[in-house]
Amino acid sequence: MTGQRDNMDNQPSLLSSKLLLNDRQVEVLLSRASLTWKEIRKGKEGLYSIFGTANSHTVQVCDIVAVHKTEDESDTETERRRKKTEQHVFTVSFVRKLRPHQKQCSDVTFHCANQEQCEQWVRATNELLSLLTDRPKSLLVYINPYGGKQRGERIYEQKVAPVFRRAGIFTDVIVTERANHARDHLKTEADLDKYDGVVCVGGDGMFSEILHGLVTRTQTDHNVDQNQTEAELVPCSLRIGIIPAGSTDCVCFATVGTNDPVTSALHIIVGDSQPMDVCSVHHNDVFLRYSVSLLGYGFYGDLQADSERRRWLGPTRYDLSGVKTFLRHNFYEGSISFFPAEDSAGHPRDKLPCRFGCRICQDSKDEQNEMSAEKKKSGDDSGGGWRTLNGKFIAVNSASMSCACPRCPKGLSPSAHLADGTTDLILVRKCSRLDFFKHLLRHTNKHDQFDHPFVEVHRVRKFSFQPRCHDFTSPEEPIEHPKTTSFSSAQTSAVSCWSCDGELLQQAAIQVSVQHQLIRLFARGIEEQ
Repeated sequence: MTGQRDNMDNQPSLLSSKLLLNDRQVEVLLSRASLTWKEIRKGKEGLYSIFGTANSHTVQVCDIVAVHKTEDESDTETERRRKKTEQHVFTVSFVRKLRPHQKQCSDVTFHCANQEQCEQWVRATNELLSLLTDRPKSLLVYINPYGGKQRGERIYEQKVAPVFRRAGIFTDVIVTERANHARDHLKTEADLDKYDGVVCVGGDGMFSEILHGLVTRTQTDHNVDQNQTEAELVPCSLRIGIIPAGSTDCVCFATVGTNDPVTSALHIIVGDSQPMDVCSVHHNDVFLRYSVSLLGYGFYGDLQADSERRRWLGPTRYDLSGVKTFLRHNFYEGSISFFPAEDSAGHPRDKLPCRFGCRICQDSKDEQNEMSAEKKKSGDDSGGGWRTLNGKFIAVNSASMSCACPRCPKGLSPSAHLADGTTDLILVRKCSRLDFFKHLLRHTNKHDQFDHPFVEVHRVRKFSFQPRCHDFTSPEEPIEHPKTTSFSSAQTSAVSCWSCDGELLQQAAIQVSVQHQLIRLFARGIEEQ
């Protein structure tokens, strides 16, 4: 930290003045990179600046939310009128770290000697902020008033909207009235040229709506057929912001490190950008859905199917359905074919989690370009490299991110990467109920959850699954499970379904391809402590 502070001190200052802060004189310096203020004290040899940590503060320009002239609020109204011609005030709002991964918007107010000096500081700081072109000026906001604990509107109005207004961001707000309202509006009606980004206020389901609407709109505008499994999808130009207001908010937690609405709003304001992979899911050359977090067949598919019948219970339905599905202990037979990622993509057990500035994700762009060129040269990748596994599985999971959440802080695949063009394929083979419980328990602690003989994990670029039995053809057709007759043995069931980011897919036979960095979030990845 000392070296960093010295570098800041050595930066050429654009502006330097002696101002008042809380009735104390401070030296304030503005450079192209930072704003620094230091307390000035009187010594035997005259005035001098205090450089100690407790008396010197630095804010990066990129972390400044806004700067504006303000009324002097330190005295009574009578005193303010008396000092109006003598003192002028400006306030700097900036991002401050509150606790690990959590941020808040703080203010510091400086008192100037005259109006010209005050305006000079406001003008100079705003000129620097205007150079930060990644910051959004206009946002389209969708609020789900029904998700989670139905707090979406209140969270936005009380915690997020005031911060957006302070930053001078224009917003168009739409409160959704039905399921897929946001998706349909984005696909057909929204004038996206007016906005610098799209913000969803809700849970993972709301984010999925925004994702599908924005990606589909982008492909339609570029005449890309989403039903083509080998189609090269066009990345979305608008970033997506997530204001968490759902039950788990897995996507937000895994990309920011916290489910705090103000923190997410500040990531949006400063214009952070985090690319993300998206999995496209097909069945017999028909597009089904996109996924950014978890595709789960077997245990998680059964859990999701059971919980859908108990939506009236709210978030507690997942606990009840989880216990019920665990006690059933079904397994499913099938065949999995997958195309492994090359060694440079790392391995799901390498204990190298995806963090802010992740080198693996950054280097993957060049590798993807090389792979694309080789694919065009050879025609396709249907030849060597594919592997096929057959067996009886309790769970088949594909994690495109860690899938971490407050209840599962490491996630289903702790070392999964957000933007490296891969997904982690986790196969849990038939085992005893006790062994499966040990595997689930490791999701909540620091032990290696893949360190079991019945669990294997592969980092892949695409995969397909074919159940031994035929698919259900109707989404309305119920999934039948046999009654459990033994506490220790798994029960065979005909076929399960897939849970795709919390939505059910009744087609068990699917093809999955990772679309490299198809979208970008207003986030920066989880920062190291």
